[in-house]
Amino acid sequence: MAIFEVKVPQLSESVAEATLLQWKKKVGDAVGQDEILIDIETDKVVLEVPAPSAGVLTEIVVANGGTVVAEQLIAKIDSTAVAAAPAAKAGATAAPSAAKILAEKGVDAGQVAGSGRDGRITKGDALNASAGGAKSVALPSAPIPTGDRPEERVPMSRLRARIAERLLESQANNAILTTFNEVNMGPVIALRNKYKDQFEKTHGVKLGFMSFFVKAATHALKKFPLLNASVDGNDIVYHGYFDIGIAVSSPRGLVVPILRDVDQMNLADIEKKIAEFGVKAREGKLSIEELTGGTFSISNGGVFGSMLSTPIINPPQSAILGIHATKDRAVVENGQVVVRPINYLALSYDHRIIDGREAVLGLVAMKDALEDPSRLLLDL
Repeated sequence: MAIFEVKVPQLSESVAEATLLQWKKKVGDAVGQDEILIDIETDKVVLEVPAPSAGVLTEIVVANGGTVVAEQLIAKIDSTAVAAAPAAKAGATAAPSAAKILAEKGVDAGQVAGSGRDGRITKGDALNASAGGAKSVALPSAPIPTGDRPEERVPMSRLRARIAERLLESQANNAILTTFNEVNMGPVIALRNKYKDQFEKTHGVKLGFMSFFVKAATHALKKFPLLNASVDGNDIVYHGYFDIGIAVSSPRGLVVPILRDVDQMNLADIEKKIAEFGVKAREGKLSIEELTGGTFSISNGGVFGSMLSTPIINPPQSAILGIHATKDRAVVENGQVVVRPINYLALSYDHRIIDGREAVLGLVAMKDALEDPSRLLLDL
């Protein structure tokens, strides 16, 4: 017998513990080397745990939903064992509480993958089981009562709990104000329409609007360094680099991957990186390093149709730009009412270190850069 231990991978310094999501194998199943056995959720990312060896999963030490730390033993694999015949599944045993739940649901125990010792079906397994044997959610939830007013109680994911914690922290520890302005997106739209086909052929990525917002924000941060600074105790930390977080929606919730050194990136570099982040966010493949740090953030509620919002600062940053849906609106130019594609910009800032002057002028600098994109090339 040769036993291989399956352990929690190393977590980052800022992550103390994690949660096991859903075992993809049950005790007695054959596994291949490097086959993914389970996903582990931290408050930042989801990590995949591969099998260290081919063999048979002989023991699951920590069941679905368990809290674990780095290097903790969670399962064992016997590299010399042979998997039991599928027919053995019909004899699956369930804890009394689990058996009662399965009976109430009308689910055959043989259809449920047990995560307990020797494949025993736990109460959590039974709560997650459906008539087809599929798991309804990754973590145990309270059963849905019958009647006209059904409810379901589901634990927060670690990411959602961390988001809630950071939002409360931001509101409690920052003196947040928001200033607004409107920008005529006509010049950017015209520039994009003129070059988008050539841009895509040359760079292999579509020319979107976010890269213009990123460049305009970087332009303003250079002019007003306080917008790119952070508070550390009684000190103000001025950052000599520009790492901008881009808020991205993922199946797990809002994540903010970081564009590093955006002042050294061109529009194509930015678009490629944003597209990469989008794919990784949907697949849950963003690394902890990609989600750590940042000196400023941009949140785009416009993709969901938002007209106006007050974005909340992502600590320890001191400012965040909110952009919204661009809509044709009636505006006055030179005494005449004309129709222009308008986007409302919102800049939330920490008033402890950023005065209204810097915030307003910073947002005006972003507006000016977007309304005359040549400013970005000439650094004006």
